[in-house]
Amino acid sequence: MAAIQITDVRKSYRSAGKRLQALDGVSLSIEQGEFFGLLGPNGAGKTSLISIIAGLNRADSGQVLVQGHDVLSNYRAARRNLGVVPQELVFDPFFTVRETLRLQSGYFGIKNNDAWIDEIMHNLDLTNKADANMRALSGGMKRRVLVAQALVHKPPVIVLDEPTAGVDVELRQTLWKFITRLNREGHTIVLTTHYLEEAQALCNRVAMLKAGRVVALDTMSALIKRISGSQIKVQLTSELPAALQPLLIAHESDAAQRQYALRVNHYDEVEPILTSLRQAGCVLEDLQLQQADLEDVFLQIMGKEVAQ
Repeated sequence: MAAIQITDVRKSYRSAGKRLQALDGVSLSIEQGEFFGLLGPNGAGKTSLISIIAGLNRADSGQVLVQGHDVLSNYRAARRNLGVVPQELVFDPFFTVRETLRLQSGYFGIKNNDAWIDEIMHNLDLTNKADANMRALSGGMKRRVLVAQALVHKPPVIVLDEPTAGVDVELRQTLWKFITRLNREGHTIVLTTHYLEEAQALCNRVAMLKAGRVVALDTMSALIKRISGSQIKVQLTSELPAALQPLLIAHESDAAQRQYALRVNHYDEVEPILTSLRQAGCVLEDLQLQQADLEDVFLQIMGKEVAQ
């Protein structure tokens, strides 16, 4: 049984008399215990999909199961198995941190939960703020409380929607240490983020959305290897020969400075490139061979989709 099963989900909105297709037949399966990345540019449909998974919005068609429970027909069980950290800072200004977490426990019918609440606060560095009123907290501390609220009922599936947007390095490190531990203990983690280096370091598998459609779905290592390979960066005394133009990575190059990035899939492709440069009379001033990363993959895939 998949932790989250999404089958042909479609969702559209109407704005100013126009129809916007937010999700256009999204299908994917997130397995038990995965650390899964859901990536895409603004407006790709990530938050719409998370809202449907969380039961905050309804799909026009398709089905979503959380731990085998339909989010519509068996929504109580689906929500008990899910913890969601939203993008927005939403909080009740009339309660302390501890009271907020106790109330959240009560929503799920959990009594005498203080031991777990204390552990969450310790791991998110909230212990010294336990009796502070929510409205007195900084933005970063409020975000820590949102994470704590999502975890208070020990859900097997945790969805993090841009959890580190606009927060400091300390919170990032604290959060990821705790979330990584939960993942090792068997919790399924779904992460959306614009910090691609975070996704690359944490996620085992990634789905990329563009205009409401899944345009890439693979393991992190396979995606980087299959889509982008490596790149060779050269600084020349003249322009790049026409024979090498098809290999050019435009967004990584600066033609005015005669700095060029060329895509290579295997190391044995480096020597033919150097041969082409010598035959064209180009003089190398600098050369670097770099392994591609998730940002290269993201830009390449999104660029292809735009071109289509």
